[in-house]
Amino acid sequence: MAPRKHEQQGQHGAASSTHYLGTATAMAVLARGGNAFDAAVAAGFVLQVVEPHLCGPGGEVPAVFVTATDPTPRVLCGQGVAPAAATTSHLRDDLGLDLVPGTGLLAATVPGAWGGWLTLLRDHGTLTLAEALAPALGYARSGFGLVPRIPPTIAAVADHFRAHWPTSAAQWLPGDRVPAAGDTMRLPALAATWERLLAAAVGPTREARIDAARDAWYRGFVAEEIAAFCATPVRDESGRDHAGLLTADDLAGWSASYEDAVTVDTGDGWTIAKCAAWSQGPVLPQTLQLLRGTDLTYADGVATADTVHLVAEAAKLAFADREAWYGDNPHSGVPLPTLVSAAYADARRALIGDTASLELRPGSPDGREPRLAGYAARPGAPRGDGVSAPGLGEPTVSRTGAVRGDTVHVDVVDAAGNMISATPSGGWLQSSPTIPALGFCLGTRAQMFWLEDGLPGSLVPGRRPRTTLSPSLGLRDGEPWIAFGTPGGDQQDQWQLCFWLAHTVAGLDLQAAIDAPAWHSTAFPASFAPRGWEPGGLVVESRLGAGTLTALAARGHLVTDAGPWALGRLCAVGRGGGGLLRAAADTRSGVGAAAAH
Repeated sequence: MAPRKHEQQGQHGAASSTHYLGTATAMAVLARGGNAFDAAVAAGFVLQVVEPHLCGPGGEVPAVFVTATDPTPRVLCGQGVAPAAATTSHLRDDLGLDLVPGTGLLAATVPGAWGGWLTLLRDHGTLTLAEALAPALGYARSGFGLVPRIPPTIAAVADHFRAHWPTSAAQWLPGDRVPAAGDTMRLPALAATWERLLAAAVGPTREARIDAARDAWYRGFVAEEIAAFCATPVRDESGRDHAGLLTADDLAGWSASYEDAVTVDTGDGWTIAKCAAWSQGPVLPQTLQLLRGTDLTYADGVATADTVHLVAEAAKLAFADREAWYGDNPHSGVPLPTLVSAAYADARRALIGDTASLELRPGSPDGREPRLAGYAARPGAPRGDGVSAPGLGEPTVSRTGAVRGDTVHVDVVDAAGNMISATPSGGWLQSSPTIPALGFCLGTRAQMFWLEDGLPGSLVPGRRPRTTLSPSLGLRDGEPWIAFGTPGGDQQDQWQLCFWLAHTVAGLDLQAAIDAPAWHSTAFPASFAPRGWEPGGLVVESRLGAGTLTALAARGHLVTDAGPWALGRLCAVGRGGGGLLRAAADTRSGVGAAAAH
């Protein structure tokens, strides 16, 4: 049993992130008088430096937030779109591909993180861009210590770097060797890029200077370098060399945006706020609706076998709907109001039986017939586990729970009432070659598109991929109360569900709810190459208890014991009684941190 961590509490501000330097940065900003949005932006840039196997400048950022003056949850969409040249006919017919490769340049979407963070800073922050970027720039220029998971990630792709991606070898294999945990790494090319962007940030106001720096990225030298680099073919997981499809025009035509959050009353005084169905976010409220009225039981804060079974079976139904209905599909529309409704869940709940379902069972909202991608409808394709196939797409979590690369997360709340949950990701050092003139690589989020026409998730130019990134806010009796999230790809909303139930049903505080034993299903198509799925698959932490694992196997679940502390890298902040602000962070990773003051 790991030592019991305690929930952090303070009156002025609270922050949690997947890396202690991200949290320290956020707290330093709050201590200097910045607000929650300033703190989140500064931390977000730091995470691009210190967790480069999990996110980078070429990635994306979605966030859910409320402001001190408006408690209505809003979404920041810093998710870039598919290039104009990215069509199913080109990849499928011209290039002969069945899936969008999970590595290389073909899967690049417009990098959204820079635009997303700058839009948030401009509209809701108080710092200048130079102030917000200073901590990250300092770490990139002067160096940062490598956390234990970075060297194995580099080692897994070192030979590929040497043979096919020499620009990545030059940056990540100093002296042609894999660095060790604790070594100091410097990113001078990235630092130089940021300094050029700051030099371009000129204008009469803070907001104008931020906009100028944004334009220097999307309409200036960064866009030009990205377009030039994409013109040269590089090796990807197909075993062939392909050029990228991003152009300067693709970048110039995109901007970050705001939209209303999907808010769902779960019937117990709580409301969950999520991104819409261009993400997987709605699966969490869908699952909570399915669990309405069920008997969820805990023993000393640990879920019983009955609870794990019910939650896993409900999640399977929600994720089956994700495969059939979710996507950035404005023309045919996603029946989202029905999908997250209590009435739809009432009709679907009858499908949950006493034994594990081995089928993928999407529903028929509004009487519409579901359609699955042909590839997704066939179980048994190998799931990318990040171990046997390191670097393929977002190598999130293996079937045994091992993490090889993933995503980051940051939550911040301040005394004024500003609160934000953000899940930056993409631009992983192991998945796309480094652009030497810029010091970072592109993302590979387009691998989530299907190369089959007519689906909500089909590859279409100008559309967002149906991402797994899924930040969350929880409101209690209509008041913003907690912000939370986790890395983990397809597991993000499942691990968040474990946390949510431990907090709202079992009554555990934020830290205890994060530490509670977790589980997740693998019985639906993975979002990342090679996109397989495992009927009946259920991965659990052994702290659920031997009796629970035996009972789950008896119900037909294909149980994998991932070990006692293996699943999730959750972060959370919130409000509490007496005006206290709270923060908690994952115990499992060893590098996440929470703080309050």
